[in-house]
Amino acid sequence: MAAKSLGYRVVVFDEAVDGPACSCADLSITAPFDDLDALARFAKAVDVVTIEFENIPIGALEFLETRVPVRPSAAVVRVCQDRVLEKEFLKNNGFPVAPFRVITSAQGLGAGLADLNAPSILKTAVLGYDGKGQISLKPGDDIESAWKQLSTPRAVLEQRIGFVSEASVICARTSQRHQWHTLCFPVQANVHRNGILDVTTVPAQLDPTVLYKAQEITSAIAEKLGVVGLITAEFFVMQNGDLIVNELAPRTHNSGHHTMETTMTSQFAQHIRAVCGLPLGPVDLRSPGVMINLLGDLWSGGEPDWELLLREPGLFLHLYGKREAKNGRKMGHYTLISTQDGLLETGNRALELRGLMNHGTPAVKNL
Repeated sequence: MAAKSLGYRVVVFDEAVDGPACSCADLSITAPFDDLDALARFAKAVDVVTIEFENIPIGALEFLETRVPVRPSAAVVRVCQDRVLEKEFLKNNGFPVAPFRVITSAQGLGAGLADLNAPSILKTAVLGYDGKGQISLKPGDDIESAWKQLSTPRAVLEQRIGFVSEASVICARTSQRHQWHTLCFPVQANVHRNGILDVTTVPAQLDPTVLYKAQEITSAIAEKLGVVGLITAEFFVMQNGDLIVNELAPRTHNSGHHTMETTMTSQFAQHIRAVCGLPLGPVDLRSPGVMINLLGDLWSGGEPDWELLLREPGLFLHLYGKREAKNGRKMGHYTLISTQDGLLETGNRALELRGLMNHGTPAVKNL
């Protein structure tokens, strides 16, 4: 939708017949990611390729790169979709990362846990997200059982960090007229529940030196990786103000959905500008705000009361059109804009509204 608002035609390649973006696209190509004939047709139809999520087979992106620019590149995606490569990239380039060990066997898991000698999290190297593919461990736990349960050939054992808050930074990087330009969105504070993003508040209420440092680190990561497009860095904020990089995502990010209302340029419009080599848009705050994720659990008592939300001044509701509500599945979000002085009250009100949504009978169904 952001691309079409700038006058571009959009072609979507998806393995699913009814992929989420197909209804908004000018053309959809449905085929497996290893179908080279379909990928060739796709490449012929476009001037530039970008991605909606990072768990795309690298072979498909490498094939496309022989025919058309892919932004971000396959090399960037390869690092960000594999926790082993991601952690090693961060460590080898001097970026702050939690102590970790690469694990390939139950025996190695035992040695790694003994070496870290602290509560840790065992994470699959690939495909884990939103708390999936993770097991919490501490010295003395049943190593054999944990390794069998994770069922993966490669994993990362990461020391659990005692942070005081979480934050994320979305950074855009592009080349225009043979010069590189990098620009970070305002730092946002995040709260996760059961490993899934629950609430994002912008701007993050952190010390200005911490805010500057988070943007500085994210910009440096974007430059070192050679990103074209957006990259999001998720941080743990320590009691003393130190920052630990938790994860990277080379794309638009759930924690930045509020930018559609809160910043001069949304993350989606900025991504299109970056991958198409256009000037980056300003990212100044138009309004502070709080974003609340809506998971499938909300439908457990029936259709939520959408009217309750839509009556609220300054609230913007976005539903994703997914046909089935499942526990833990992201079905939509809403953003409640605020004033700087009233950000705490806005956050409390935003959470209160979600708690009230299943009380009463809504007049509007399947909005």
